[in-house]
Amino acid sequence: MSAYREEMSRLFSWEAHHRRVLARLAIVLSLTALVDLLGTVAIYFAERHAMDSKITSVGDALFFTTVQLLTVSSQLPNPLTVTGRVIDVLLEIWAVLVVAGSAGAMADFFQNARTNR
Repeated sequence: MSAYREEMSRLFSWEAHHRRVLARLAIVLSLTALVDLLGTVAIYFAERHAMDSKITSVGDALFFTTVQLLTVSSQLPNPLTVTGRVIDVLLEIWAVLVVAGSAGAMADFFQNARTNR
């Protein structure tokens, strides 16, 4: 139980390595918000006039883009245009890289917590 308390006290302290990991995560979150915004605009313009497209408004495009970034694989219909499909693949690649990078940053934080006191 004391090991648990020790790890939790490290997690909630405000040392230099805490500030670094939080800064990295804030940058990733900010960049992901930007990718979400740019992806929304791109998907909207790529899919809005495609026949049988389910993306007919900016709200639809925002929902589609956000779900793709959060789930990587969803039950939403795939884009119909080639441009929309390319954007979809790029969104999924971004999502995988962000999850892997964030997990790596957190693993590094906990692995080096003892040496960075």
